[in-house]
Amino acid sequence: MTHIFSGIWALLLGILFIMLGNGMHFTLIGLRGAIEGFSANELAIVASGYFLGFLSGARLTPGMIKRVGHVRVFAALGSFMSAGLIAFPLLTDPILWTLVRVLVGFCMSGIYVTAESWLNASATNETRGKILSAYMIAQTLGIIGAQGLLTFGEAATAGLFIGASILVSISFGPILLSVTPTPAADVTRPMALRTLFKGSPLGTVGIFLLGTIYAIQSGMGAVYGTQVGMSANEISLFIAMLFGGALLLQVPIGWLSDRMDRRMLILGCSALGAVFCILGWINDASIVLLMGTAFLTGGVTTPLYALILAYTNDALDAEDMPAASGGLVLTFGVGAILGPLGAGSAMEAVGPQAFWLVLGVLFVAIAAYSAYRMTQRPAAPVSETDSYLGVVPTASQVAVEAAGAWAVDQAELEREADA
Repeated sequence: MTHIFSGIWALLLGILFIMLGNGMHFTLIGLRGAIEGFSANELAIVASGYFLGFLSGARLTPGMIKRVGHVRVFAALGSFMSAGLIAFPLLTDPILWTLVRVLVGFCMSGIYVTAESWLNASATNETRGKILSAYMIAQTLGIIGAQGLLTFGEAATAGLFIGASILVSISFGPILLSVTPTPAADVTRPMALRTLFKGSPLGTVGIFLLGTIYAIQSGMGAVYGTQVGMSANEISLFIAMLFGGALLLQVPIGWLSDRMDRRMLILGCSALGAVFCILGWINDASIVLLMGTAFLTGGVTTPLYALILAYTNDALDAEDMPAASGGLVLTFGVGAILGPLGAGSAMEAVGPQAFWLVLGVLFVAIAAYSAYRMTQRPAAPVSETDSYLGVVPTASQVAVEAAGAWAVDQAELEREADA
């Protein structure tokens, strides 16, 4: 195991620090926005700006890397992102914040593409699954750890924003000083939406709805916390719970995924997510129940992403999977842009509990469409499905493509072993 990570430890460490900075800024937006008197609608637009930039970066970064190389793109995007984080407390206007969030989202997407290209080039067919899993864990731990760092300062000052900027800045040291290969950054052109839907209707609709869910949780969770009167520390814990549940539930859901009809598991996880949201909706007093609800609701969201990817791969030929990966990432991104806008409008009209109401309706929609699709197409034999790998929603098309390739290879090896 040691030799697998000896060449990528610096990259994983750098990603951990980047996610610490990025995770801090996600929560800080909601905290500082409330202090500045921004409305739920205004903060929803700011939240959507990140995902608009993220989607743009995923499309444009490979071309940038071809023109000037990995190192220059990595360093430039890191510099712009670091500057953007410092700019937030200086530009306390929702329109300016939205523009900065577009920049930060663009930079983060480009950083993911670059880092994942390096990771994929460092992996072999035998090690790719372990390396990708370590990368996903580093991302999740970074987001969770960021919430703890928020307790060391006040959102009303510039200190925490500066701290986030410093974390992003120093993260590039170990990466740029130790990573020497210059892998290709080619990504396949995304599959057309109509073709993707024809190949996997549930994958297309499910990933779109899940994009809205993930963006609402990550972009509007802190806004909800401020509106229901949580303290800054409680909001940080609430966001940590949303992401922490994935670390616990990813393993059992992944185990089940390789042993049953994935549509049934998607339906079950979505139904559970809806039930958890109902608990959050009817509860407006118990902070302990709110934390547990966040843990369980967030805990089914990330595994659902990997489940839908795995199910879509099962429905397609291996040669179509790279293009389908791009189409799924694009569809997820569109949903992520729209999600906070819908939640912000609902929270503005109904109140903060609309946060849970909107999430619950979206989970029900995934469950209902899964049930419908089960009546339209017979289940594929479990022995013919690809292996499950816990891809997180923040991964770029590079990681999604690599995970799909690993899933096919791993499933083939397991079938050969069984034979």
